[in-house]
Amino acid sequence: MNHRADCFHFRGDVPCAPHKRAGVHCDGCPEFRARAGRILLVKLGAAGDVIRTTPLLAPLRRDYPDHVITWVTDFPALVPRAVDDVRPLDTNTLLWLRHTRFDLAINLDKDRQACALMREVAADRRVGFTLGDDGLCRPLDEGEGVSAAMADAVRAKFLTGLFDDVNRACTQSYLQEIFAICGYTFAGEPYVLDRPAPAPVFDLPAGTLVGLNTGCGGRWTSRLWPESRWLELARGLRAAGLGVVLLGGPDEHDKNARLAAASGACYPGHFDLRTFIGLVDRCDIVVSAVTMAMHIALGLGKRLVLINNIFNPREFELYGRGTIVQPSQACSCYFQPRCTAPSFCLESLDAATVQAATVDLLGRP
Repeated sequence: MNHRADCFHFRGDVPCAPHKRAGVHCDGCPEFRARAGRILLVKLGAAGDVIRTTPLLAPLRRDYPDHVITWVTDFPALVPRAVDDVRPLDTNTLLWLRHTRFDLAINLDKDRQACALMREVAADRRVGFTLGDDGLCRPLDEGEGVSAAMADAVRAKFLTGLFDDVNRACTQSYLQEIFAICGYTFAGEPYVLDRPAPAPVFDLPAGTLVGLNTGCGGRWTSRLWPESRWLELARGLRAAGLGVVLLGGPDEHDKNARLAAASGACYPGHFDLRTFIGLVDRCDIVVSAVTMAMHIALGLGKRLVLINNIFNPREFELYGRGTIVQPSQACSCYFQPRCTAPSFCLESLDAATVQAATVDLLGRP
């Protein structure tokens, strides 16, 4: 019995999808598709960054329709099912990568483990960041297939991570930056995020639903809007006739329970990632700081009110469905996880401003 190891669907260790689906064998298989090669994409984290890298799949699929794409990540559950081969960064993946050749390898992370992985990979073309002999990140600004424009783009992205003033002065979004590094021009390609199937069921208020994502993780408290402001916002939105759903994970459970009791907002609880995506999908608009939930909302095509203080607001692509609100007091803790200023800038962002932005965005076509 013959087998076709050159087929796009061939797995080598387990049955291929066409065989499992229809019982076909390689000889005369109507779904045979010649595999043209392999592409490696390294984007480990954070979770939100994994989601906002998915627009890059569109030009890669356009230019390499018959290449198998392998994505190595710390968040495999967030990589869309359309990606052929999703692998966590573990020992098994490392062993396989060391003995597999790629036509193109892309690393968009600057941390040491991702750069070390990129240095080990055998590839005809390498794009993004790798590890220098000093054990530190360096941009891949020369080599096969790296144009002058790509070299300029990767050097620029490298510098924004080193100098706050350079980051502040950057006028490009993250998507414009990573597309340019890979030799593309960003043209509004959307996020790709799979909805859970079947859709989870929740007991939520009727009418227009506003999701309030009240946390931002325990590490980045410098972007945490005060609980008292969330309470004012929840009460104000409910008084305006809108349904309010409190969003968050285990870290926000106690806070959201308090907010629900004090405001009458709905708090369904905290859930696993796929169920959380389903809950966000039930909302018409989401209010959030710069978090994974923000990127989930964008990936689901939701309207978004983004509370931002410590990041360059130009880095965010909101696809015409969002608005950014910032405190009136300038933030002096740029890209810092903890506030070090005498007064916390987000205290100067009042609930009325966020509510007005929410109502305004809901009224737009």
